[in-house]
Amino acid sequence: MKRLMLLPLLSGLIAFPACGADSAKKTYRNPLMPEQMADPHVIRVDGKYYLYGTTHTRGYDVYVSDDLVRWENKGLAFDDPRRGAWAPEVFHHARGDGKFYLYYTDNLPGHTRQLDKQIGVAVADSPLGPFSDQAVLVTTAIDAHVFQDDDMQLYFYYVDLAQGFKIRAQRMKDPLTLIGDTTVVIQPTEPWEKISGHVTEGPFMLKRNGIYYLMYSGTGADSPNYGIGYATAKSPLGPFEKFKGNPIVQRGGKVLGPGHHCVIEGPDKKLWLVYHQKWDEKTNFKRFLAIDPMWFDDQGVIHAKATRETDEPAP
Repeated sequence: MKRLMLLPLLSGLIAFPACGADSAKKTYRNPLMPEQMADPHVIRVDGKYYLYGTTHTRGYDVYVSDDLVRWENKGLAFDDPRRGAWAPEVFHHARGDGKFYLYYTDNLPGHTRQLDKQIGVAVADSPLGPFSDQAVLVTTAIDAHVFQDDDMQLYFYYVDLAQGFKIRAQRMKDPLTLIGDTTVVIQPTEPWEKISGHVTEGPFMLKRNGIYYLMYSGTGADSPNYGIGYATAKSPLGPFEKFKGNPIVQRGGKVLGPGHHCVIEGPDKKLWLVYHQKWDEKTNFKRFLAIDPMWFDDQGVIHAKATRETDEPAP
C-alpha cells in the first residue's frame, strides 16, 4: 500500500472559478486572485482550507476556501509591528495540544534590509487567529517549515541567509523549542539553482513509503527562472540526494517564476501544489497565487504541472 504523509497544511469573494454545466465540469484558471500574493501555505481543518501568504507585509491575512479555488479574505490573523512579514507557515498541532502555530519571517529589530530577517513563532486557538507572538527561533534566516513524523517527532527546516541560502534542519522539543544541532540538508549546487542568484529556499517535506521528499525552490525568487525541485533521503535529517530531473516545475510558455509552494490534498483526494508565479519577466517581487496538480508515479518520482490563463479541471 502506498502511503503519503503530509504535514497538516493546506472581505468578500475575491476569486471565481470558470464552471461547466455541472459540478463534474468545474474548472479553475490561474491567477486565482487579482491581487499580489507569494509564498502561500495552506492547511485543512474540519473540511475547510486556510491560506496564508506574503501580501502587504504588515502581518498576515487569512483566506478561507471549500475547494482551493474560491478564496474569501477573513482579515488579519497576525498583526506584526515590524512591518516586514514574509513567507508564513501555520502548523496545526493536531496530534498534540491542538493549537495553531504560525512560523513567520520578519525584520530583525531595527533593520529593514532585505536579508536582515528572523524567524519567530506565534500561537492561536483557531486558524483564523489572532496569533500571539511567542518567541524568536532563528536569526538571519527565512522560510520556516515544520514536519511531524510518524513517531510524533517534530523537525524544523529553514533557510540560513548567513551561509548563503542553505536549507538547514533541526529537531524540535515542541512547537516552540528547537533542540540539538542544525544540519545543512540542501544548498545551491546545480546550474538551475544559480541562474539568477545562488539560492535554495522554501523547504517543504513529504513522506511516502518510508522515503522523505524534501521539496524546495531554486534561484532568485525575483526572477522568472525561479523553479521547484526535490531531494530524497531515508531520514528527515538526510543525507538528501537531489532528483536528477530537477527542476520539476519551471518557466515555460506564459508561466514565469513558479515556486515557493506547499502540497495539500484537495477535495478530489488528489495532491495539489499551491504556489506562486510572477506576473512578468522583470526582476521584481510581483507574484500571484496559483494551484496545479502534483502526483507520484509508480517509481516514486514526483511530477507536477504549472498553468496560466487556461481553464483546467478543478480539484
